[in-house]
Amino acid sequence: MAAVSPDLRTELNGAQQDGPEHDAEMLEEATDLFLSSVDRLSESQIAAVDGVLSHLIGRVDAAIVVHLSEALAPIKRAPRQAIRKLAFHQDPVVAAPVLRSSPCLSEADLLEIAKTCSQQHLLAMSDRKILNEALTDALLRFGDVNVSNALARNAGARFSECGYATLVGRAERDESLAEKLGLRLDIPGNLLRELLGKVADVVRARFLTAPRPVMKTSSPAAAGANPVTRPKIDYTKVQNEIVALNRTGKLNDTIVNRFAVRQEYAHVVAAIALKADVKIEAIEPLLDANRVYGLIVACKAARLSWSTTTMIVRNRPGCPPSTDRELEQCVAVYETLLLSMAQWTIRYGSDRLLGKKDDSALPQPAANKKLSQPA
Repeated sequence: MAAVSPDLRTELNGAQQDGPEHDAEMLEEATDLFLSSVDRLSESQIAAVDGVLSHLIGRVDAAIVVHLSEALAPIKRAPRQAIRKLAFHQDPVVAAPVLRSSPCLSEADLLEIAKTCSQQHLLAMSDRKILNEALTDALLRFGDVNVSNALARNAGARFSECGYATLVGRAERDESLAEKLGLRLDIPGNLLRELLGKVADVVRARFLTAPRPVMKTSSPAAAGANPVTRPKIDYTKVQNEIVALNRTGKLNDTIVNRFAVRQEYAHVVAAIALKADVKIEAIEPLLDANRVYGLIVACKAARLSWSTTTMIVRNRPGCPPSTDRELEQCVAVYETLLLSMAQWTIRYGSDRLLGKKDDSALPQPAANKKLSQPA
């Protein structure tokens, strides 16, 4: 790394002399000096660098300034005024790196950018790892459909009740947004119900049967969203038992509940598959932590009670405990779906799991698109 000059301020003063032909070279030299010495610079030395960079940002071609923005974006001790100038730069390509990740921008700066800058600026800001409710409210107020979609897929974005209501309202006309919202871990149950009632059947079925993120907890079982590696099971004997129980009228809610309590999940899978009239291969993956909505739909399609469904969800092998919010969302799915819609949705999902992915070839449900509480 380059050594720090005894008088950094004197060394950098030359960068502020007139002469456009030297501006790009001076910007590069000042940037290299800062990056090579940032951990050893005093606050006054950083201020000196800040003055030089801030002076040159507006004088150098945007294509060159982009590299400065990319270099400074992740640095916690980056020159504050230079970062602010980059963030407000009229060229969104220059602004984007610091808008996405710079920790040096204040909330006031970000709110002002949301109100005054281009949609490309807002789109870059929507990718920040953490966005509080005030910022997402502003981005939703001033942003377009692309901004809404970017926010919906950003797990670090937090929404107010009003912000979520805005997204749900827009999702009725935007299938991509609806699917992203349906997979969010923090969507309130009441708004999930509203979303389920607004969207088209196929859109609803896609996000209910798709993998979703898993809430991170301290539990070792929740180390990630990857499905648990399960041993290969030969279901032949279990299927014969389940068919026999069904033939004698004993495959009821109580017996499936008992299977779940005993964690006899081969029997649970076989029972749901038979009662929902889908293949075992389509039910087995739904035991993974990231498929809980699909499991709820399957249980509803199998005519299992909410009590039994809860027992199945709570006792899934290798899965972390469900959070209160997840259970709230599961209740919303279970109570909102009509039996006929649940049966169509799980068959749709099973076709996708088993490789039949052409949505247009799937039979459409007999129920209409607006859902109501089951009788």
